[in-house]
Amino acid sequence: MHTYIIAEVGVNHNGSVELAKKLIHVAKDCGADAVKFQTFKTERLVTSSAKKAVYQDENDNSTTTQAEMLGRLELTIDDFVELDRECRAAGVDFLTTCFDSESLLTIMDELHLSVLKIGSGDLTNLPFLIEHAKTGAKLVVSTGMATLSEVEDAMAALAFGYLEEEKEMPESYQWLKRHYFSSEKIEQLSDRVTLLHCVTDYPAQYRDLNLDAIGQLRQAYKLNVGYSDHSLGIEACCAAVALGAVCIEKHLTLDKGLSGPDHAASASPEEFRLLVNAIRNLELALQPRIKSPTKRELANLEVARKYLVAKQDIEQGEVFSVENVEIKRSAFGMSPSQYWNVLGHKAIKSYSAGDSL
Repeated sequence: MHTYIIAEVGVNHNGSVELAKKLIHVAKDCGADAVKFQTFKTERLVTSSAKKAVYQDENDNSTTTQAEMLGRLELTIDDFVELDRECRAAGVDFLTTCFDSESLLTIMDELHLSVLKIGSGDLTNLPFLIEHAKTGAKLVVSTGMATLSEVEDAMAALAFGYLEEEKEMPESYQWLKRHYFSSEKIEQLSDRVTLLHCVTDYPAQYRDLNLDAIGQLRQAYKLNVGYSDHSLGIEACCAAVALGAVCIEKHLTLDKGLSGPDHAASASPEEFRLLVNAIRNLELALQPRIKSPTKRELANLEVARKYLVAKQDIEQGEVFSVENVEIKRSAFGMSPSQYWNVLGHKAIKSYSAGDSL
């Protein structure tokens, strides 16, 4: 069992390639398996008048619109080529979420990634999901803000993208659902798609996390399921692993006090290292095996277990009774499970008080 841990840098590089490189090496040092970024063309992603979310306003007061904020955080394709090279040198996987078709096409042309991440905001963008699937890359799909019905639509779109050989796009939404949302089609996604339960709130409140959804998604679609965490602390991620999450994604920052939309809800390097260590310990604890004593337990068995002993001196031929037999810790002896079988029988030898029977 190995939980795939993604350090979500996102836009916590604040538009600086050098800061992004530092975050790559910090993530590696913390034990992450992958470092993930966000790739977008601002003009392809938002309109000039699109407002910022409340949390974005609270954490970044240097800009007034999404376009202005994202323009400051945008990296070029050459930057991502450089960051991919840095990840390879550091020994971690490079991942990114593409937010527009142009970015997706460019990233795949330049980097030929084998795995792509789809953010929660695009779960209902079915044409874009089809574009992702047609790249042939494996997909990690976040499901924040989504209902199970919306996840079903996404599964149908991904199945179409991976499996349809003739049509570029579905004839209609109804046609898509009728032809591509079936257990047979979804089963063919099992080695291609990982769903991430997610709550899109920064930071997400514990009462809202609904970690039971991990099992709901796994049962509904028979796919690998992970968890993308936006809560503070490491508890939710650890619980998710215990519930069967195969992948954990969490934001990483060098400094929670930096200006930017995601720093405040991100893990510091110290927190991220604790998270990775906790998950690796959980993996050891969750290894499945038949219930039986461990080797270290066997060393304690003799001193912890109790046995039948003589409560007082017992003469040969004397009948064992509740008055002369008791159960205590002893170096060896007869199991307490034989207590009732012993009572009423005669002693075949003499015992001193405290002797094991």
